[in-house]
Amino acid sequence: MGQQQLLLVILVTIIVGIATVVAINIFGTSAEQANQDAVRQDLAQIGTSAQGWYIRPDMLGGGGNSFEGITFRDITFPAESISEDGLTAHNINGTYVIQEGSSETQFLVRAYPSSDSSYGTAPSIAGAYFIGTVTRSNVAIGSLQAAAE
Repeated sequence: MGQQQLLLVILVTIIVGIATVVAINIFGTSAEQANQDAVRQDLAQIGTSAQGWYIRPDMLGGGGNSFEGITFRDITFPAESISEDGLTAHNINGTYVIQEGSSETQFLVRAYPSSDSSYGTAPSIAGAYFIGTVTRSNVAIGSLQAAAE
């Protein structure tokens, strides 16, 4: 009888160990997915705020039907920090960069999620990223792109 109980204890210990490892892996994947969803939401917020700035007349501090010269200082975005030139913003979800060369009709925002393994390496803009394309009437968010080599 003692051997059966000992085998059951060992079997239960192995099963609990495997279940713990699986749970940790699932939790890590869920946290990464939640961060990517938050970055997509931030890109959508940047896009809608930029569209409001686009239609606001120059006299009222808007773009006057142009995205040229737009910065994070012109739009509503909950950033922890904004670079001096206003083209890079950072919050808990990641780093966002307005790509140079904005035109009258569109601009691009590159978003680097903080959950990426290479995030935080100098110059903190590395690794996988999302591209958001903002036009007068549309905000398109692409899928996660692999890190550029």
